[in-house]
Parts: sequence; C-alpha cells; structure tokens
Amino acid sequence: MTDTPLDTPADPTASAADEAADQGPLEVVVVTGLSGSGKNSAGRVLEDLGFYVVDNLPPALLAPMVELGARGDLRRFAAVVDVRSRAFSSDLAEAIRSLTDAGHRPRVVYVHARDEVLVRRYESNRREHPLQGSGRLSDGIAAERALLTGIAGDADLWVDTSDLNVHQLRTTLESAFVREGTTPELTATVLSFGFKYGLPLDADLVVDARFLPNPHWIPELREQTGRDAAVRDHVLGSADAGEFLERYLQVLRLLVPGYRREGKRYLTLAVGCTGGKHRSVAIAEEFARRLSAEGVTASARHRDLGRE
Repeated sequence: MTDTPLDTPADPTASAADEAADQGPLEVVVVTGLSGSGKNSAGRVLEDLGFYVVDNLPPALLAPMVELGARGDLRRFAAVVDVRSRAFSSDLAEAIRSLTDAGHRPRVVYVHARDEVLVRRYESNRREHPLQGSGRLSDGIAAERALLTGIAGDADLWVDTSDLNVHQLRTTLESAFVREGTTPELTATVLSFGFKYGLPLDADLVVDARFLPNPHWIPELREQTGRDAAVRDHVLGSADAGEFLERYLQVLRLLVPGYRREGKRYLTLAVGCTGGKHRSVAIAEEFARRLSAEGVTASARHRDLGRE
C-alpha cells in the first residue's frame, strides 16, 4: 500500500460519504420471527414506506450493508433475517450491538403467530419448515420458538399475524413507521379481544371490561358492535365506565413518560370482554381517543370483531 500525497485532489467518494454522515444515522429495521408468520409481507410493506429492503440477509452482512448504505443517499434500510441463516440468533444479536455502537438506531420487529395458524399456513402451501428435518412440522415450529427466545425478548415491536389480513398488517406497520426520517416517541395500539378466544400474546397491558353491563343481553343491541353509536353509548354510559376510563388513564399517564425515558416506542393495551364484540370494542375506541387527546399516537384495532 502506498501513501497518498498531501496535494492529491479530494476524493469525491469521500466527500459524498462525509455529506451522508452529516445527514445522520440510517433508520434501520430488522424483521425477524417465526417462519410462516408473514415476515416477507412485512418487508413488502416497509418497502412501500420507502425502506430499502433485503430479504434473507445473513446477520454477519447486516452491519456491512448498513455502512455501505450510509455512504450513499440511503436513509431507510430494512432486512428480513431468520433461521434460514444458520447460527443467526447469536450473530444477529452481535450485529445489532455493532449497529448501535456505530450510531445507527436499529429497531427489531418480531413477527409471530399461533402454532395452529402456522401449521395451517404450511399445510396449505405444502412447504417444509426449515428446522423440521426428519421430524414433524410441529417439532420444527417448537425448535424455532426456542431459538428465537432471546431476540424475541429484545424486540421493539411484536406483531401477531394470527388474526391479521394483509391490510391489517399494513396498518399496523404504517402506524409505527410511516413518518419518513423520524422515529415516533411512542405509538399505542389499543386492541380489543374476546377472552373466549384467548389472550393476545403481544399485549403489554391487559384490561378486563367484563365487569360492565353486556349489550349481548339486550335484543336490539345484540347484532350491533361497539363501533355502533347505540352500543357505544350503552357501554360508556354505564355507571362505572367513566370512572374506570379516567382511573386507568391516570395509570397510563404514569406509564407513558416512563416508557419514553426507557426508549420503548410501542405500547399495546389489550381490552377484553367475553366475545370481543361489544364492551371491549367500545372501551378500546374510547381509550384510543383519549390517548390521542393526551398527545400519544394511538389507534384502535379489533382482533375478534366479526367472529361468531
């Protein structure tokens, strides 16, 4: 290697890199999770939101790819990383640490689904799970869940696609990443659900609305939902609803600043009733409205609305 003379003209590539550095670090999103859960669909949504997306990227190449992009005009980068890359779990954790040390702001999106949903998806596509080997499909799913335990616990955002269609998945990711070039302080999803269908796995907080009067037992309200004015007024107008909403909002007023201080960017508040059709829907909509009035980016989503 030879020394560069002091009077050598400035390298235009170097000046471009300096200019890119002045623009700040890249916005980096790592999409990982269970095979068959919809990671590639999530990647396509991020691509539509302006991210440069690489699928099946080995973790060892994550940091070099980000650094390469930082030298150009790339500002948003996303990679889909999963067990197709062997030893990906420990390698991915190290790659994320390297990006953080380099001044980037990597966010991990963990996409998952219930076992029975994954089995149904694999059987419909007649595909073999990457960790199945000579065993059963359920063995491969169990092995992958165990392998993902560490990265799942460190993820910034959990997305359970068990009951989502592609449009709902898009809405979920858009609420988190739609602001080009910025990172939202805190995005809250208020999720209604029915206890008889099981607890949401990705909930940070769970609220039980079953103590409120059930519109199901009023014939003229039974076929309506918590989105209809008559049901909403019935639920919110009940004796305990107003005090319940205000007291729990006080709890959220305490939690939200703490979440922000700790760098938590996403909050999922799950509100449950028996079937997820009346009380939980009305309460979730009202929580989202009140959180928005408090300056939190909040939206309501209804997991079990429409189920029998």
